[in-house]
Amino acid sequence: MRRLLGTMLVILIGLVAAVAIGFYPTLSSAPAADDDEQQGFDREIVIKFSHVVAENTPKGLAAQDFARRVYQKTDQRVKVEVFPNAVLYNDTDEVDALMNGNIQMITPAFSKISQYVPAWQAFDLPYAFLTDQAVQEAFDGEIGEILFKKLKSKNMIGLSYWSNGFKQMTSARGPLIHPADFKGQQFRIMPSDVLKAQFRLFGAKAVAIPFDEVYRGLESGFVDGGENAISNIDSKKFYQVQKYMTISNHGYLGYAVLMNKDYWDKLPDDLKGLISEALKETTEWANQNAVVMNARQLQEIYDRSMMQIHIQTPEERREWMRVWEPIYEEFEGVIGKDLIDRIRQLQKKYGG
Repeated sequence: MRRLLGTMLVILIGLVAAVAIGFYPTLSSAPAADDDEQQGFDREIVIKFSHVVAENTPKGLAAQDFARRVYQKTDQRVKVEVFPNAVLYNDTDEVDALMNGNIQMITPAFSKISQYVPAWQAFDLPYAFLTDQAVQEAFDGEIGEILFKKLKSKNMIGLSYWSNGFKQMTSARGPLIHPADFKGQQFRIMPSDVLKAQFRLFGAKAVAIPFDEVYRGLESGFVDGGENAISNIDSKKFYQVQKYMTISNHGYLGYAVLMNKDYWDKLPDDLKGLISEALKETTEWANQNAVVMNARQLQEIYDRSMMQIHIQTPEERREWMRVWEPIYEEFEGVIGKDLIDRIRQLQKKYGG
């Protein structure tokens, strides 16, 4: 019996040794598996891309499209991992995470960037861009170039601009047709002094709430309403907790595609070129898709919600613009006269 037990013990020890030799990395001849948490660029490169909106929004779809294109163009050398719905960082801490190198890529709304570079509040100015063509001209021209240059001192590189759509006003308390209709209500905004001034001039209060908490804020009555693009109102079902919407197109909700500067600078030049190529293709598709999606989703809100939707008339728009005109002078020193002058030129060109 002892001999049998001894034999079994020898066999067991041999098996353990074999397993140890087979799997211990210094003794095994098998190649080490790639690790997504790369220590350098000698293995598969993983770019972690965090954003805060749903996957079925213009930004969510663009992020997926970009990841696919990068993987194909780099022959699987670069993998973009997309984290939607604020699963990694919400919109109050994603910019800090990018600057500190905790994440490689984000696409924050312009207002989020303005907390670090105040000139980015140029995109928050009411009725700054009156058409989709004006928005695209701002992205592609001197306005976009000037704002991207201001990011480098914050360890960020601006790579592209993605569209979402024009912002609309919503409320649970009543129709928002004239400035006086806003009086006494509280509205959710993204952090921005320009947006605070916008509601202040309408006699309303504004409170900054992270995007992933907006539905709860509206549902609980903590805020009466807000401003957002149609795609976000639809995808996050804000129409379930808001009774009234005015199609005002008073502001524009877009995103800057940003990468950590230290990370970007260390990438091989050939991969930078391929990533930039993929991003250019995605941007062209995404900005066209945003226009189509907003039109389709507005129709879906008409069809499946009980919201009362008012389309702003030209006379009503002029009324809103008159009340908001002082904002341009108030923030000229913060945003910069050069940027405001360029915005004025676009307004004039596109019918302002």
